[in-house]
Amino acid sequence: MSGVLVHEWLAPRGGSENVFESLTRIFPDAARYCLWNDSDGRFTVNGETWLARTPLRGHKAAALPLMPLAWRTLPDVDAEWILTSSHLFAHHARFGGAARHAPKLVYAHTPARYIWTPELDGRGNSLPARAIAAPLKRIDRRRAQEPVAIAANSVFVQQRIADAWRRESTVIHPPVDVVGFLRAPELDERDQETLDGLPDTFLLGFSRFIPYKRLDLAIEAGLAADVPVVLAGAGPDEERLRAFAEERAPGRVHFVRSPGQELYRALLQRCLALVFPAVEDFGIVPVEAMAAGRPVIANALGGTAETIVHGRTGALVEHWSRDELRSAVETASGASAEDCRTQGMLFSEEVFADRIRSWVAASVDGAGA
Repeated sequence: MSGVLVHEWLAPRGGSENVFESLTRIFPDAARYCLWNDSDGRFTVNGETWLARTPLRGHKAAALPLMPLAWRTLPDVDAEWILTSSHLFAHHARFGGAARHAPKLVYAHTPARYIWTPELDGRGNSLPARAIAAPLKRIDRRRAQEPVAIAANSVFVQQRIADAWRRESTVIHPPVDVVGFLRAPELDERDQETLDGLPDTFLLGFSRFIPYKRLDLAIEAGLAADVPVVLAGAGPDEERLRAFAEERAPGRVHFVRSPGQELYRALLQRCLALVFPAVEDFGIVPVEAMAAGRPVIANALGGTAETIVHGRTGALVEHWSRDELRSAVETASGASAEDCRTQGMLFSEEVFADRIRSWVAASVDGAGA
């Protein structure tokens, strides 16, 4: 059966982009559409929305109010099913031609956090975001009734879908390249020099440097357990994090800016544990850490509570107090590499591919019954 794959904007990196890349491998003959493709050659697409031809291209916040309209003006396509990978409004997609009446399925990373759960993402607390939230919620909920089936990337998101869209959904955890984290990294001279300059033992915080990732709590975990900390990533919160580190733990926090994939693998394999304080819808990085044989200290709220086994592959933290952090580091330190890798394999690309194929086939067949 011919199909269409739809995504939001496409960037060079990102968890949702990893899912979309897996979908293109699972359904190689499906056409591909997005808001705009700025993936630096990672993806090829059959079409973009008209927003891609305006000055709003690449400006997500400014373009957000027009996205619902852009998704309703897609071209004529000959397709028997549509699968959207949505974390904002991609599930609003409506094509002309044969695809207008084709069954639509949604793989939901989350209902739009900007408008539905701004308490989990500060970007939704801005004055412009609050001003448009109410009308966008009404449109979003109405259009979320169009799909014949919805898959959620976690139980955490499944409940959010029920609350926001008033829809049932099937949980299919996203794919993680767990096999790639089993092999030894191939470091160039510069990356090896960076790694050699770090402490022998450290707690690792890895993500974009933005406030809701809460990397300051990784620093607090190091202080509580008297273990050095490495923060790897980049982003607008870097200056604040560096100032916080200098104030709280001078000389004990090391920054690695924008590590490449091989250095990232090396950091995971070398760390005592990954510290992941953010409340995430799923959380791919913690699964990658477990695949690398390392335990994870993560939030007891969110998708990480579904992937990490407290006491066996890491520790789940509720209050992030000094005593709780000290205990969490002790608990994580006792985890075995074998248990971590076994848990990580539950979220492999092969598992995802089997589940998504079966779900799409059953949903499309059910729509035609």
